[in-house]
Amino acid sequence: MAAEIKPVPILKKPILLHKIEGYEETVNQAVILPGEDGVVAVCDDRSVRVWLKRDSGQFWPSICHYMPSGATSVCFTKKVWRVFVGQENGTVSEFVLAEDYNSLTHKRDYLSHHARVTQVHHAPTPSWILSVGRDKWFQYYCAVSGRRLGGHICPAWAYCLEFDFASRHVFVGDASGQITMLKLDPQPDLATSNTTTEQQAVGVQQITVFKGHSGPVRSLAWDAGHQFLFSGSEDKGIIAWDIGGQQGTAYELQGHKNKVMAVCFSPTGRKLVSGGEDSMLWIWNMKAKRIETSEWTESSTCQRCSRPFFWNLRGMFDQRQLGLRQHHCRQCGRAVCDDCSPHRSVLPAIGYEYEVRVCNECNKSLTDANRVSLAVCQEAKHSILWLNLDEERGRLLTLGHDRIMKIWDVSSLLKNDA
Repeated sequence: MAAEIKPVPILKKPILLHKIEGYEETVNQAVILPGEDGVVAVCDDRSVRVWLKRDSGQFWPSICHYMPSGATSVCFTKKVWRVFVGQENGTVSEFVLAEDYNSLTHKRDYLSHHARVTQVHHAPTPSWILSVGRDKWFQYYCAVSGRRLGGHICPAWAYCLEFDFASRHVFVGDASGQITMLKLDPQPDLATSNTTTEQQAVGVQQITVFKGHSGPVRSLAWDAGHQFLFSGSEDKGIIAWDIGGQQGTAYELQGHKNKVMAVCFSPTGRKLVSGGEDSMLWIWNMKAKRIETSEWTESSTCQRCSRPFFWNLRGMFDQRQLGLRQHHCRQCGRAVCDDCSPHRSVLPAIGYEYEVRVCNECNKSLTDANRVSLAVCQEAKHSILWLNLDEERGRLLTLGHDRIMKIWDVSSLLKNDA
């Protein structure tokens, strides 16, 4: 009797297309030129380089411009052909990029910060330049007049920002692990050279602060359609904050084994891409139904078998036995002993894409359907420092600590059915 041959499912993975090398110092950030085989990159060697793919298939710099100090952050807006470069000395410089990508013309400098600029964002419709830096400040300027419109000081170094144009809300992640939500309400009559710093800051209102990370927040991404904010942190975790729900709902995504340094979001199919120092590239399906991580409960006895934990002296005396070590079931959050939680399982709906501890009762309720992964993982083969996504062409740029930029084809993973 002939054996039945079942087709082997083809797993969709990112495909490495190009590698861009040639730097001797740290490359801080890079962005893909939308719709082009090109990249703008900034480096500690003070250079701003535009790399274009040649007929040979290799990338070569068509522009190499040197700044007064280390180039630390970059933003490119093709709609107006503007490149904004943050520097080590706190200045944000605006350039006009020629449409043939062969010249970079300086237009204006914004004296935004007193220390390293960590991220720059350009909002072309209100014509604003938003930036954060290691001086703890969030600042925003008018790109037409060059005037300062407002600012806000954060509790610690500010690493990243995201801007929602529709609501004029800004989210700033800092080194303390907090995310500050601000409302921009510019008042041009106060944004003059004669006003004080306190007066200039009137146009920024603090709405709330999100506290969920135990390490610095290194990257943010925004889902404008569903009003979700995604934050990647050095605590190895990612949190999806449901801003639009206004219920304080947050979903954890746990897959990285080391610091999460970068996240970016694709509205097509609602996919979140993350990278970190574990050299892994994760693509998370945010269309899937997810569950908030259970809060860990505290107890002096195991909440399954009632045996005492080692600090419960009265319980040990009453039960005449040595105390046990406390653990927690990741499914229900109960405090349990080792005997009551010998099982390990992935819990994708809760965000755990690797095996974690579950108690006996929760393990019985889990099915194969509960263990189906909701993310795709790929070895990037370099420690990821920065990500940039060209959603239209399905191209992803990863920038590593090895000073190498890699361009991946992720078009198959960004589709609605992926």
